Amino acid sequence: MYKTIAEKFDHLGVDNAPGQESQQKEIALDLRGEKLEGPAVDFSHGDVDAHTPTPGSFEVFAEGVKEGGAQAYTPYKGRPAILEMVASRISAFAGVSIDPKSELILTAGTQGALFLAMGSNIMPGDKVAFVEPDYFANRKMVEFFNGEMVPIHMAYEEAKGCSGIDLEELEKAFQDGAKLFIFSNPNNPVGCIYSPEEIRSIAAMAKRYGATLIVDELYSRQVYPGLPYTHLCAQEDAPDNIITIMGPSKTESLSGYRLGAAFGNAAIIERMEKLQAIMALRCSGYNQAVLKTWFNEPEGWLADRVAQHQQIRDDILKVIEGVPGVTARPTEGGSYLFVTIPELEVSLHDFIRIVRELAGVIVTPGTEFGPQYLHSFRINFSQDHDKAVDAMKRLFTVMERYRK
Repeated sequence: MYKTIAEKFDHLGVDNAPGQESQQKEIALDLRGEKLEGPAVDFSHGDVDAHTPTPGSFEVFAEGVKEGGAQAYTPYKGRPAILEMVASRISAFAGVSIDPKSELILTAGTQGALFLAMGSNIMPGDKVAFVEPDYFANRKMVEFFNGEMVPIHMAYEEAKGCSGIDLEELEKAFQDGAKLFIFSNPNNPVGCIYSPEEIRSIAAMAKRYGATLIVDELYSRQVYPGLPYTHLCAQEDAPDNIITIMGPSKTESLSGYRLGAAFGNAAIIERMEKLQAIMALRCSGYNQAVLKTWFNEPEGWLADRVAQHQQIRDDILKVIEGVPGVTARPTEGGSYLFVTIPELEVSLHDFIRIVRELAGVIVTPGTEFGPQYLHSFRINFSQDHDKAVDAMKRLFTVMERYRK
């Protein structure tokens, strides 16, 4: 528990959040060598100029604006007609049957969905299990809601065909009283996909111990060819108290509209609605209309988008393979690479500031995903192909100046 409100908010931090780099304090750095010329690249988030939003999204948004109040002031969970549409499309995609009246809520982005889901399930002192490494906001939200953090190790570097989550450790957490387990699939930051066996085990354990599951499936549409994807919510042996989070922010490049959806247990969805009513009121009314384009893109559009990202991933991995002591597990789903670098003569955070200064490249420190990742950083490679590859070359050129 925190002693002061200032201490509580100090733990949240915003310095390394996407788009916040300009807020960092200027400090004296050991800058070795000249600046490297090249286009600046911000790997902390995807580039919606390089990968533009779903075709027709703005036109649908404009139609919603013209409709006026009916679209602006929807019920807290969302406009009924859009809820029905989204429920139908997600049901077909995930292999479940979603009641749009009681089992679905539209939110202000998937980040909003995550906050509502956590806030609807965590009481002060509750044990909450989460994966390390995983999305940086998971840990921060558990802390914010005064939950007791129970990190579960994921041996992603050694694992093949699975995430490498320590299932024995997870079961021990449930046995010790963890009431909630949260994870992303595909994983952010590693990009690994949980195997069918891992998903079945997680579902069965949660049911056996009466635990609640929150799974972030934001990148479940961006899975690279030849890899199986298993939806937790579709498992026969799954518990009733599951919340699944999806949205069109990333793969569809609609992040600026702040659109998210959460579905699952009706009682939890009801609590999430009550929390949204005093937090954001609703998913932005006009923006809800843009969901008409979700799962409704032109034929071949999604496959082409996945192929574009696969090419960027592969070419960045070629750069990484050519640098001694640098590794990254190939992304299986999503747009992230979690890069491990050798020990340097400067700290990870100083190195990241140095790279920004000398190479014009912004990355997210590994410590955002677990305090032990002192030699890792994350990149979102949803960028212009040539700029991204060139930026990684510049980054490693700078790194060599500081290698021990």
